[in-house]
Amino acid sequence: MTPAPVRVAVVGVGHLGRHHARVLADLDGASLVGVVDADAARAAEVAAANQTQVIATVADLIGRVDAVSIAVPTEAHASVALPLMAAGIHVLVEKPMTRSVAEADQLLAAAAASGVVLAVGHIEHFNPAVLAARPHIHAPRFIEVHRLGTFPERSLDIDVVFDLMIHDLGLVLELVGSEVVGIEAVGVPVLTPRVDIANARLKFANGCIANLTASRISRDQVRKIRFFQPNTYLSIDYKAQEVEAWRLVPQKGGMPRIDGGKLDVLRDEPLRRELEDFVAAVRDRRPPGVTGEQGRAALVLANDIVSRMG
Repeated sequence: MTPAPVRVAVVGVGHLGRHHARVLADLDGASLVGVVDADAARAAEVAAANQTQVIATVADLIGRVDAVSIAVPTEAHASVALPLMAAGIHVLVEKPMTRSVAEADQLLAAAAASGVVLAVGHIEHFNPAVLAARPHIHAPRFIEVHRLGTFPERSLDIDVVFDLMIHDLGLVLELVGSEVVGIEAVGVPVLTPRVDIANARLKFANGCIANLTASRISRDQVRKIRFFQPNTYLSIDYKAQEVEAWRLVPQKGGMPRIDGGKLDVLRDEPLRRELEDFVAAVRDRRPPGVTGEQGRAALVLANDIVSRMG
């Protein structure tokens, strides 16, 4: 028997949330029950575009949905998620997970108490280029990240570390698999009162160093991460969904040769993969691709970086 579709809704259909609604409306195994937004006109527009309905309040979702994707401003993540989780509704919250570690702990406790899935929207974990590169990443010694964007009309309620850099923090933590033991950081507020460009240098217990730069005031958009490890170099272009891998190949009785080039990448929309994973996690009662614990770890590291900026 084909399982019944997972009944989902989206809370917050602004810049990001409208894409959540678009994907969920067309996702196998999911049924988009409705959307909630403080802006009634925007909610109506997104609902009409995706052949669903406007639901007036978050409380009205209880009893009508199995899962909710939350894409409201960060400051409201906890207040929206907690009553839903208490009612047994599974949630995906956009990154950063919450505005504070204390609120993240509240979400984790609520998920444990209700037995619901808690996923966090760290979308680059689902980027096809990252998935293609993963089997080739082994004990990196140095990681270089550049995430540069043009000045946005969104996410200005948080600084660039929580807006952009946090994408890479979560991924680096997972791929290095070691404790951060040292942080050097600098951040500059250029066009807003909050930090608009930041650099962080992380030292891990296993000796790996990661250097991350994030900016939302650049002229060009760049989203790249490079890994340097014994005998291997990998470069991932998140935006283009491309990976180059080069390695040193020993030659019997002679100089080693450099071999490599572009890896095969099955291109797809990362958000679609993320929401597919969330719906499958709800249906199969399994952990999501990015758990609440992982979202909390990225949030803790982001806070530590900001605290080092002085």
